[in-house]
Amino acid sequence: MKINIPMVKDDSSAEIKRLAEAKDHKKHWKRWGPYVSERQWATVREDYSADGDAWRFFPHEHARSRTYRWGEDGLAGISDNHQRLCFAIGLWNGKDKILKERLYGLTNHEGNHGEDVKELHYYLESTPTHSYMKYLYKYPQTEFPYEKLVEENSRRSRTESEYELKDTGIFDEDKYFDVFVEYAKDSQDVDDVLIKITAHNRGPTDAPLHIIPQFWFRNTWAWFPPGEVEVPQLKKSGPLTMELQHETLGQRFVHFEAKPKGGARPPELIFTNNESNLQRLFNVPNKSPYVKDAFHEYVIRGDTAAINQEDFSGTKAAGVYKFDKVPAGGYVEVRVRLNGKQNPSGKEGAVFKNFDKIVQDRIKDNEEFYSKLTIDGLNQDLKGIQRQALAGMLWSKQWYCFDQRSWSKGDPIGPPPPPERTGVRNMAWQHLYIDTILSMPDKWEYPFFAAWDLAFHAIPLAIVDVDFAKENLNLLLREWFLHPNGQIPAYEWNFSDVNPRKNH
Repeated sequence: MKINIPMVKDDSSAEIKRLAEAKDHKKHWKRWGPYVSERQWATVREDYSADGDAWRFFPHEHARSRTYRWGEDGLAGISDNHQRLCFAIGLWNGKDKILKERLYGLTNHEGNHGEDVKELHYYLESTPTHSYMKYLYKYPQTEFPYEKLVEENSRRSRTESEYELKDTGIFDEDKYFDVFVEYAKDSQDVDDVLIKITAHNRGPTDAPLHIIPQFWFRNTWAWFPPGEVEVPQLKKSGPLTMELQHETLGQRFVHFEAKPKGGARPPELIFTNNESNLQRLFNVPNKSPYVKDAFHEYVIRGDTAAINQEDFSGTKAAGVYKFDKVPAGGYVEVRVRLNGKQNPSGKEGAVFKNFDKIVQDRIKDNEEFYSKLTIDGLNQDLKGIQRQALAGMLWSKQWYCFDQRSWSKGDPIGPPPPPERTGVRNMAWQHLYIDTILSMPDKWEYPFFAAWDLAFHAIPLAIVDVDFAKENLNLLLREWFLHPNGQIPAYEWNFSDVNPRKNH
């Protein structure tokens, strides 16, 4: 069977040129992208239980406090292509008991139709090199109904419809924020990433909002003896600037805008470590006084001891923008810039002089790229649907890391795996080692590759980035994926499964 795939062929567009430079290894335009998962908790990779019940071993309730071993998650997040440094947004409406740092959903045991994300979020735009991306999250202004969603869905049978977030009434009277997150890259510097967060109050009354842009290093050091792996660092280097030091990423800087639109005071820079809060989780002493969930304690409960105010450094940091009142029908805007440059003039805000122009230029590049993708017979509405569908495919890229041998044996630091784990899953796949960007079926419900899905993903992905589509297919046949007996790995729940399964 022959499949005709429409592709952008006009090489005059800026985005096509970036794709060519990336392919020829002239510029690493794909180093930064939407490679952060939307759910790392309750994945097989994080499951070190005796019975293989990944959903119960690492629940959502642990996610804010417990360090991940094999990846990170976040809200509208990005990272480099080896997920050394991550960025995602945090939000607080003044009502919730926890910060909104990741999408919430029900586990396989809780949902009447299995696992199910219970949020409203949308992938709006993305170029194939992620030179421009746009994401929308709808954040309620009243307390998020975590318990109600669990309780109501537990009462429903498989034959009944799911109880969704909208059904709770939380969006009644339009009491929510439309939070848009945009990313744009400089036209020359692949490591100059501009971040714009815009929150529109769709409700009838003024409402408070905290916007908390967060940067953190994936924890690669806690699993080994002290000193074996160098610990990176974020530290305050100016009133609104952070310096980042990483063994392989080198030196970089984060700049926070002092005067955001909407009248917030300048942000407060806060620091902690990406370390598990063992005291909260397991009632044992913490290894560090500054732990992963510190920003929850500081922003919501005002606990100043939770953050590092001694030398303003750590492996996780944020800028806290506090808007006391976002006007009804109005909006606020926060701008952040990640690059390898110190403030050139020494003046706070100088790095934002050309910010809006760069963003607008990348929006134009995005428009130009998709304008050259034409299929006969599509009207403007259908073209818009196609464009957003392709944006969804591009946003669904994820850095996927897994070393089956290390997972089976356990880490040098930590308790040995329970003996029952030898028969849990995937013990015939000791050769499997993955550290790459892959297309996911869904970065919340299925945040792991599936061979069958990946083959189909290649078709729409080839429309916008044929090289990435080919790379994903080729990876499945490489010796660190493919089993010695010739089987392609199915998915992490059971790499030996036939994918897709046949039901008789």
